[in-house]
Formats: sequence, C-alpha cells, structure tokens
Amino acid sequence: MATGSYSSLVGKVALITGASSGIGRGCAVTLAKEGCLLALTGRNVEALKETAGLCQEAGLAQDKILEVAGDITIDEDCKRIVDSTVSQFGHLDILVNNAGILVPGNMESLSMEQYDHQQNVNTRSMFLMSKLCLPHLIEVKGNIVNISSSLSIKPTLQHLAYNMSKAAIDHMTRTLALEVAGRGVRVNCVNPAVIVTNALKRTGMSEEDYLKFLDYAKTMHPLGRVGVVEDVSRVVAFLASDHAAFVTGVVMPVDGGATLA
Repeated sequence: MATGSYSSLVGKVALITGASSGIGRGCAVTLAKEGCLLALTGRNVEALKETAGLCQEAGLAQDKILEVAGDITIDEDCKRIVDSTVSQFGHLDILVNNAGILVPGNMESLSMEQYDHQQNVNTRSMFLMSKLCLPHLIEVKGNIVNISSSLSIKPTLQHLAYNMSKAAIDHMTRTLALEVAGRGVRVNCVNPAVIVTNALKRTGMSEEDYLKFLDYAKTMHPLGRVGVVEDVSRVVAFLASDHAAFVTGVVMPVDGGATLA
C-alpha cells in the first residue's frame, strides 16, 4: 500500500467525480498515493480506466479501485454512483466534488439552454451528490471537498454563467459547513486559477491558442507560472485529512496569487 503525507487517509474511501481527466484525475492519483480506497466516476469509460491504471502505478491495488461510469447531470446515475461506492466498500469517508465544465459567453451571447447546462453540471450536480453522500458521511464524520474556481472570487469577462456557478459552490460550501458541523462533517472548497488541463481546449480553443494563453497567463499569477493539477490535488488531500480536522467552511484560493493581482 502506498503511503504519503497523511496517515489518517490510509483506508479511507474517497468518491471523486470527474475523475477521468484533469484535476479529478490528479486528485485520484494523489489520494491513491495516500492510501485511500477510490471510487472513480466520469462519463468516459476508457479515460476512467486510464485513471485507474495511474492509481495502480501510484501503489494502490486494483481491488481498492472502483470505476463507475455515469453522468452526474442524471439523477439516477448519481444515486447509482453513490450506492455502488457504499456497496463496494461498506462506507464513504470523502466526497471530492470535482466534475465541471466551462461554457464561455456573456449575458448577450449565452442562450438559456447554455446557461442551464452550465448550472446543471457545475452547481446542481454538486448539490445532488452532496445530498446523496451526506447520510453516509454523517455516519463516519467524513468530509466534502468541492472544486470551485478563482473566478468565483475575481471574475473575468466572457465567463458569466461559469463565474456564477462557481460563486454558488463557494456559498454552498459555507452554508453546508454550518449545517453539518454539529454532526462532525467538514465541508471545504478549493479555488484554482489557471491549471494546465484540457478544459479550455474542450471549449474549442486550438492547441496553438491554448499555448499562447498559458504563456500570457503566467503574467496573471504573481508567482510567475500557471498551476499544475498536483498543486490542487495536494491541497485537496490536506483538507480531506485529519491535518485539517479544525478546518471547515473554507474557500481556499490555489491560484499563485491571481486573486490578489
């Protein structure tokens, strides 16, 4: 079994949404190194298998990894994902609410269909997954880590619906943290700035334009670089561990100082 920085995570069961790529995949690998048992979910079956393979390379045995393909905008899929996790491992300690998309546009250009899709994926799904997982987390005094964005704190143009969706997640984090603190459950969120993933390329940005954007983005971060997924996943592991036992309701920028600039 792999052992990392936080012994309290060894043997804990973590459910990660959007685990097929990007930050979700990074969280899976980091938590695998910490010795967590993992339930990985996403829509892309082959990509989930790739993530599971990386977790095995990180030292986690194959029988400690559950892959559950599903669409978190479909209520029945969400219930199946949670039920499968608890059926496989017997309990649930950690929910990493990561799955999300970016729908670019401003008030004038966004259609209501685009707006609804943005909110359904980024906000409604996190609400529902938290609601379904909460009874199990209360049983073990577990915790939730939501993945938000620095744009919820310092918005940029052409991302109106996305900015709104992530601001909602921040306040859901604070409010739910208050609701469940008395039952021993912690709720926190991490707010990354520019992280090297495929998220922007999925909006139609070309490889050339993406590389130009990353070069420009370095100037937006006082630390002088853009982030990598491990910058986020290491903070997620900390918040999920007992090292953060007195931390709840926190909205934590992981942004190289971008919200200060």
